[in-house]
Amino acid sequence: MKPQGARPAWLKVKLPSGEGYFRLKKLVEGERLHTVCQDARCPNIGECWGAGTATFMILGDVCTRACRFCAVTSGRPLEADPDEPRRVAVAVEKLRLRYVVVTSVDRDDLPDGGASIFAETIRRVRTTAGPIRIEVLIPDFGGDPGALETVVSAAPDVLGHNVETVPRLYPLARPGARYERSLELLRRAKALGTGMRTKSSLMLGLGETDDEVRGVLADLRGAAVDFLTLGQYLQPTRDSLPVERYVPPREFARLREHALSLGFRHVASGPLVRSSYQAHEAFSGR
Repeated sequence: MKPQGARPAWLKVKLPSGEGYFRLKKLVEGERLHTVCQDARCPNIGECWGAGTATFMILGDVCTRACRFCAVTSGRPLEADPDEPRRVAVAVEKLRLRYVVVTSVDRDDLPDGGASIFAETIRRVRTTAGPIRIEVLIPDFGGDPGALETVVSAAPDVLGHNVETVPRLYPLARPGARYERSLELLRRAKALGTGMRTKSSLMLGLGETDDEVRGVLADLRGAAVDFLTLGQYLQPTRDSLPVERYVPPREFARLREHALSLGFRHVASGPLVRSSYQAHEAFSGR
């Protein structure tokens, strides 16, 4: 039975405000950049932007896929902007960040899925912003191993790719993706042997069972994934999939302990956790 009425208290957040939030908002708009914080309607935007951190979304704001859990617009994107890596690097420098996350929409229309723009963004940020940790959250590039190698060759500190949900729900939630393809990407990334950390994320509350979640966690550790995030799915638009269940904080805590027992280096698990939430903490001391 689907949940009725208002969201539970543990999912309520304050409206974004404060000097840090508005400063970052002005900078993002001034450099004509996109952030997943805005486009995916992240509930933590007030907290993260107030602290001067953000996840930049490159390759435009129109996705070639139509995942039913996502608020990002789907359709036919504009051409990739070759100047975008420079503009991201300028924003990172102005914010004086020491840890930055870069993600993108899916760009199945591009020969390399946008991998070359990811790689150039990594290189530009390192050149412009000085000592910094860089995390990328990449699409599956249609399973193209060459595209993955292009990104890895630019030496990000963390490479993330989200499996998002359990295999049974892929046809419903991620019709353009394949569970095994995502796992293979994570395996390949680790097998390239650069010392780079890998990361993945799941949403809960789409109708998955506890056994299915534990099965995915085992698969991710089998692919040698280092970092894991678990968060509550929240329906972003009327056309998106409905929430099947609000998972209480105690269940997130229990899953965190289970994941740590499997050997993940760091696990962030909670109703409001998202794949980029407090990402720098995972890398600290790891």
